[in-house]
This record gives sequence, C-alpha cells and structure tokens, in this order.
Amino acid sequence: MAGNTATKNHLPNPHNQVFNVSVDVNQQGGSKCFDDDGRIKRTGTVWTASAHIITAVIGSGVLSLAWATAQLGWVAGPVVMFLFSFVTYYTSTLLSACYRSGDPATGKRNYTYTDAVRSNLGGAMVKICGLVQYLNLFGVAIGYTIASSISMMAIKRSNCFHSSQGENPCQINSNPYMIAFGVAEIVFSQIPDFDQLWWLSIVAAVMSFTYSTIGLGLGIAKVAETGKFRGSMTGISIGYVTQTQKIWRSFQALGDIAFAYSYSMILIEIQDTVKSPPSEAKTMKKATLVSVGVTTLFYMLCGCMGYAAFGDLSPGNLLTGFGFYNPYWLLDIANAAIVIHLVGAYQVFCQPLFAFIEKNAQERFPDSQFITKEIRIPIPGFHSFRLNLFRLVFRTIFVIITTVISMLLPFFNDVVALLGALGFWPLTVYFPVEMYIAQKKIPKWSTKWLCLQILSVACLIISIAAAAGSIAGVVLDLKSYKPFSTTY
Repeated sequence: MAGNTATKNHLPNPHNQVFNVSVDVNQQGGSKCFDDDGRIKRTGTVWTASAHIITAVIGSGVLSLAWATAQLGWVAGPVVMFLFSFVTYYTSTLLSACYRSGDPATGKRNYTYTDAVRSNLGGAMVKICGLVQYLNLFGVAIGYTIASSISMMAIKRSNCFHSSQGENPCQINSNPYMIAFGVAEIVFSQIPDFDQLWWLSIVAAVMSFTYSTIGLGLGIAKVAETGKFRGSMTGISIGYVTQTQKIWRSFQALGDIAFAYSYSMILIEIQDTVKSPPSEAKTMKKATLVSVGVTTLFYMLCGCMGYAAFGDLSPGNLLTGFGFYNPYWLLDIANAAIVIHLVGAYQVFCQPLFAFIEKNAQERFPDSQFITKEIRIPIPGFHSFRLNLFRLVFRTIFVIITTVISMLLPFFNDVVALLGALGFWPLTVYFPVEMYIAQKKIPKWSTKWLCLQILSVACLIISIAAAAGSIAGVVLDLKSYKPFSTTY
C-alpha cells in the first residue's frame, strides 16, 4: 500500500491496519476479504465493466452522429465510424494489458492510467499524460454540462411548442438549466469512490439505451413517413454549404465521431474494479469487445437513420435540433433520459480526476485535519456516510468552475468535436501503443513495431484535421455570440 501505488481516493480509516497486516497473507494469492495488494476484494465482472464502459461511451456523442454522417456521406460516414470502433477496441486491448506490470496475473497493479504510464514509460511522459488526461476529463465535464442543459431546454421548448400549436418561438435562456445540472453534480460528486458508482453506471447505461433507441425509432418513423432515404454518397451538398465549409465540417465530423468513442482515459480505473481470476486483462478484453460492439451497432443505426431521415438538414443534436416535433411526450422521455445519463457519466469521468487531486493533497499535507479527517454521518438503513471537508470543498469548486465555463462556451457540436480531437490520439492511441511496445519489449523496426507506429501516425493526422475543423467551428460561433446570454 505504500508509496505511489494508489491514485484512488482511499482516505485514512480504521481499516488501514487490517490492510497492512493482510498484505503479507495476500502475497500468497489473496484472502477472502482482501486482494493481493491488501485492498478490499474487488467484485467487478465483465458485465459491470461493460456497464461502466457503455455509460462512458454512449454519451452525448451519439446525438451528433447524424450530423457527422451528413458531412461525410453514405460511404465515408459508416466506414469512418467502423474504423474508429476498430482502433478503439484494438488500442483498448493493448492498454488493458498494461494494468499489471510484468506478469499479467500477479504483477504489480497500476491503479490509474497515469500509473500505467509511469510503470511502462516513466520520465516526462507521466507529466504529459497526466496533463492531457485530466484536461480532457475537465473538458468532458464541460461538454456534458452543455449537453444536459440543451436537453432540459428541449423538454421545455417541445412542451411550449405543443401548448402554443407552434405559434410561440419559445426562446429559452440556457443558464438556469446549466446551474440546475451543476447543483445535482455537487450532490453526486460527494460519492467518495469509483467502485461505489456501479449502481449509477447501470442506471446511466439503461438511460443511454433509452434515448438512443428513441432517436433511432424516430429516424425510422421519419423515413417510413417520407418513403425515401435522404442523403448522398458524398455528404452535404455544395450550395447548401461552400466548398471550404464542407472541408472544415468534414474534419469536425471526425472529431465528433472520435469523441463518441472516447473512454480510454478511464479504462484502467474501470479495470481496477474487476475481480480476478481470470486475469483482469482477459475480463477487460471481453468487456471491451461487448461494449464497443454494442456501441458501434447503436452508432451505425442512430447516425445512419438520422441521416436517412433528414439528409443535408441533419441537426447537430438529433433529439434537440427540432427535426422531430412529435410525439412530443416521447421526445420529453428521450431528453429526460439524456439528462439522467449525463448526471451519471459526469461522475464516471470526473472520479479519476477527483481521486488524483485528493491523493496528492493527502501526500503533501498528511497532518492536515481538513484534508485527512473523515466525519462519519449515520444514515438509518444504510452504511454511515463518510464526509471529508476537503472533498466537499474541492469537488464543489470544481463543479462550479465547469458550470461557469459551460455558460461561457455553450457550443455543443464544436466543443464535443474539439474534445474528441484533443483526446483521441494521445490517450486512445499514442500512450497505449508506446506502453504496449515497452511492456512486451517489441524490437524497433520489426513488422509489429512498424504497424503500430503507422497506426499511431495515421491517427495523429486525423486528430490534427479534426482539431482544425473544430476550432474553425468555434471561431464561427464566437462571431455571433454574447457571453452568458445564449438562448435557443
């Protein structure tokens, strides 16, 4: 338990002595209550890991896929989606092999993505990885705050349209909805640890299927109503947009699709909830296959049916772009499901960041009562709640900052695409490839080494193009923008 082995938020508690005593016993293969590292026995399975991944992956990204497919067309759209899913699956299996250093069954555990980089690459790479990972998680929190407020407003607007028979334009300011989401996140962010979030993940995964299925169903209904598949082989028509805009939008579409698949930055944290035997890497390989397979099927269906329904007019957010007006109650259910899902997904993404900051604070100020002391609050019928003042203050400030930034930059599509572009190459491709090469000692210039490097460079080029397209989109949005006064 000593040194830098843990980034998870394990504050001092009465069980610490039990942990330390049990380590010697557990080196022989673990006891009934503790794993080989002296921590309480992990209980995660293929299915809980799949639920965590699906919660993280099928997020707000699915809603921009019809728009992304519209930019790329019937040929490139599905092909790009499939390629992203394959790259995500393959690099995730490489990354899961780095959970333990040395022997895949008994080697030293790496509790977080950054720990894995430290064990396999070391040096400056650890700082670069930590910076990219935690900035990306911070960005995801902003993206999810924007997405949830848009869905809350869509519920209000669809009811307003319905009651006024479409005569009222129903302009709504986004700020109160972002603040409401922020308040909910302040409450949920007090959950102390990642492995206590399993129930929130399962609720969120069910919600993500709910709204994705409704989006898919509405797309199919729209196609059935018009009796034809809209769209073209090459994507959005020149004339509807200029040639330059088409190029930028195609790049931005790559970012949207990359964001829709981004979860690598929390894969190791999810793997650290899984029990063994079998080895955690085997369990995660299965969980990744299940979750990426299910996700890709959903993405193909939602993206393609949305494009078939609307063609060049596909909205940036399928369920809030008001391509659909009726049945309004079904849209309300879908948007409520999005909000519930994003409440859970926000926590799944932010817990690793919370744990990292809190662990560093404990190491730097071990004698501070404010940082280390836990106040146990008894809750009738439940376990007593562990309140920590530093956790309360830090996590509350974090949520407030992400909410304020969301109110300043409420551009869903562009922010999502930029996050996808910035996180995809370093976290999903570069670090997993380099760690795998280091761990398996793959010789330089061998066929496998060359293939992995070609994959990495190709993904870097895609990320740069996607980032350029997203920045162009943000610049365009800022031309007609006033801070804190965005209405829809």
